[in-house]
Amino acid sequence: MNPLLKKLLTLALASMYSLSMNAESDWANLQRYDADNQRIINNPEKIENLVVFIGNSITDNWASLRPQFFSDNNFIGRGISGQTTYQFLVRFRSDVVALNPKAVVINGGINDIAQNNYIYNEDTTFGNIVSMAEIAKANGIKVILTSLLPSNSCYWRLDIKEVADKVASLNARIKEYAQQQGYPYIDYYSQMISQPDRGIISAYSNDGVHPTIEGYIIMEQIAKPIIEQTLKNK
Repeated sequence: MNPLLKKLLTLALASMYSLSMNAESDWANLQRYDADNQRIINNPEKIENLVVFIGNSITDNWASLRPQFFSDNNFIGRGISGQTTYQFLVRFRSDVVALNPKAVVINGGINDIAQNNYIYNEDTTFGNIVSMAEIAKANGIKVILTSLLPSNSCYWRLDIKEVADKVASLNARIKEYAQQQGYPYIDYYSQMISQPDRGIISAYSNDGVHPTIEGYIIMEQIAKPIIEQTLKNK
């Protein structure tokens, strides 16, 4: 092989390896909010009644499409598109606990069902949500759990079957756990479901999973009173 070509090939392979290692080392995308987390942590004036929303693209898009809802209410969005509850759990300390919020709103599970990381196991996904709640509680952070939004398919994984059943089953477990622990439960599901197909009402989503602005407005109307009451409770 030509020495120059060999050298260039070696450099290219080394570069690809480096990029691969960097990607693997930040599997949970901890860097996504690192700068903003540091801004909040280093702010000498603590944000009063700060509430962190942790989630996937549904939370990520919410903060982007409806930023005033977040800024007006001292809410912080910590959603990352495509993530599963496994990844939430890895970044929970840096994206939630380190900010010392008054409360955390945990919403996730649809990407677990879609098998974005692993084969779906309801027990494990539910366990991830329980673990986040336990970490929050241990750090004096009020826990607010939410339902998954209604969905009967994952458009990027049409091979995944029985999505509506899986959503309903996980929601039932989250709701029961919230009741057992005395945690507030935000029920988006029952107010956004379309019958009889058990998908999300078409006016609230263009793809069957992600809310439109109209969908987010409904979610805000459901969530805000519960969050406000939670902050008032001792």
